Amino acid sequence: MKASARNQLSGKITGVRTGATYAEVDISLKGGTTLCASVTNESVDKLGLAVGGDALALIKAPQVMIVKEFGGYRLSARNQLAGTVARVQKGAVNAEVVVALEGGDTIAATITNDSVDALGLKVGETATAVFKAGAVILGVVA
Repeated sequence: MKASARNQLSGKITGVRTGATYAEVDISLKGGTTLCASVTNESVDKLGLAVGGDALALIKAPQVMIVKEFGGYRLSARNQLAGTVARVQKGAVNAEVVVALEGGDTIAATITNDSVDALGLKVGETATAVFKAGAVILGVVA
């Protein structure tokens, strides 16, 4: 499958919790990190999402925020994937920041150059990639 989403993470489905309209689907990545996707119940049925199945999580880089220190704050975003800054590539206005996760997966974020400077992001430092469950698009092999 080809897709424009910069982040394409594959894993095993470890949980499916359905509600009235939406479901939360948990996916375990290579290093044991779990991410959560919020999709419609119709999507769960249509894609055949079930515990033990394989899934591909797609997240566009602009939907990912980078947090260096939480400073005691807690966030409502379900996905908070801690790792190490692997790359910071500045452009004219924005930068791509790549965070390496345990197990070898990476997640890229597009943030402003001003944010890179304000956070003091440097390769090798710890950082957390944060995104809402609704920012995750799920795919399966048909």
